[in-house]
Amino acid sequence: MEWADGKTRCCWANPQNPKYIQYHDAEWGVPVYDDRKLFEMLILECFQAGLSWECVLNKREAFLRAFDGFEPEKVSAYGEEKLAALQKDPGIIRNRLKIRAAVNNARIFRTIQQEHGSFSAYLWGWTGGKTLDEKGAAHSPLSDSIAKDLKKRGMTFVGTTIIYAYLQAVGVVYSHEAGCFLEHTAEEVPADAAVSASGEAAAQPSQNA
Repeated sequence: MEWADGKTRCCWANPQNPKYIQYHDAEWGVPVYDDRKLFEMLILECFQAGLSWECVLNKREAFLRAFDGFEPEKVSAYGEEKLAALQKDPGIIRNRLKIRAAVNNARIFRTIQQEHGSFSAYLWGWTGGKTLDEKGAAHSPLSDSIAKDLKKRGMTFVGTTIIYAYLQAVGVVYSHEAGCFLEHTAEEVPADAAVSASGEAAAQPSQNA
């Protein structure tokens, strides 16, 4: 694939979409520790279910406006009137179940913050604060375990594939492809050495997770 700037990128990046290029170059795989940004990316990944990330990315600014900058405390307080307004917003993905899931997930996100001090502490606790170097996968024992825990807490649209994409997006898993100008080897932690947010060894997932 030819790139105007001569840089080689991951095959999924669309050279015709400046937003996609900017996202690939400046955001994807960069470790995120800010809870607001972690919430934003989690909700956007949930909306991606069954769609392309490019579709979601193209609507990102509209999502930010519609969801009050993805402030978890604001989204968690949405009532029926706000939900109805979101379903009529032409700038976002107007899927009723996903919109309701965003509010439900915001409330659980807030509970996790209260339990762990921050959602960042919860998320990065699964790997002891380290980034895993993985390529060519759509899920992993880590994403299986996190997805299982989030579902147990009551979140929806958080299957292992969605969570793995989320981990890649926020830098818990580093997956820039071989040949990409951003490829490097992240500090690697073996899958069976990943720890849970409680500091214990992560439980091995079932084959049906």
